[in-house]
Amino acid sequence: MADRVPMTKAGETRLREELQKLKSEDRPRVIAAIADAREHGDLKENAEYHAAREQQSFIEGRIQEIEGKLSAAQVIDVTTMENTGRVIFGTTVYLLNMDTDEQVTYKIVGEDEADIKAGKLSISSPIARALVGKSEGDVVAIRVPSGTVEYEIEQVEYV
Repeated sequence: MADRVPMTKAGETRLREELQKLKSEDRPRVIAAIADAREHGDLKENAEYHAAREQQSFIEGRIQEIEGKLSAAQVIDVTTMENTGRVIFGTTVYLLNMDTDEQVTYKIVGEDEADIKAGKLSISSPIARALVGKSEGDVVAIRVPSGTVEYEIEQVEYV
């Protein structure tokens, strides 16, 4: 059996919604496009047919990929856990850069949910790996391309 993949409740919901859309809207639309293109005659030189088949292949591949991820998912809902002030998967962490006094906020999420612009860090990122297991008030030295940056963990939220 494949390893379990950590995922937040919101990440699981998004994947399930995408899977539902692929199966109920996109797949039937492409099947209809293929049938329509077949009616146009010679399939060897029918660009619409080939484009529709390529899109169908992409959709079927994405469906398999999502189903695989969901079957291996370990959904972690931190809102049901007691807030111990410790950084774990799914928590939101408020950090203070010790050098610049700049504050940053990150939510530690699964790899598929990561979006640095939205403040969502993948659990496998160097910053998240350095933070996991630490507690509020701890100072964490994180190696970044430009050197080492020290952050103080100001607050950990289980939301």
